Amino acid sequence: QVQLVGSGGGLVQPGGSLRLSCAASGSIFSINAMGWYRQAPGKQRELVATITYGGNTNYAESVKGRFTISRDNAKNTVNLQMNSLKPEDTAVYYCNAYVKVTSWSAETRYWGQGTQVTVSS
Repeated sequence: QVQLVGSGGGLVQPGGSLRLSCAASGSIFSINAMGWYRQAPGKQRELVATITYGGNTNYAESVKGRFTISRDNAKNTVNLQMNSLKPEDTAVYYCNAYVKVTSWSAETRYWGQGTQVTVSS
């Protein structure tokens, strides 16, 4: 079984910063892409940023230049540094990872439990 545990959310004022972290554990052979998604009340879940095993990144237009995704392959962790936060960044943030549990298995997408980020004065 594979678990993803996210942390680091909270309440921050507009213009502030937060750092989210997510750690994958369990029966892991390899992890390909990892990423962060978010879901605001009444809206669909949307991509925030993704990163491949080799470090290639992709960002939603709304967060480019403000958010930075990174990962530590040795520790199976992915982080999201969020700067210049805006009220519209308020959402539950979910990490995810494409995991192979054996060398011959297909990749399975796993999700973290979600962490709340609230940007408000």
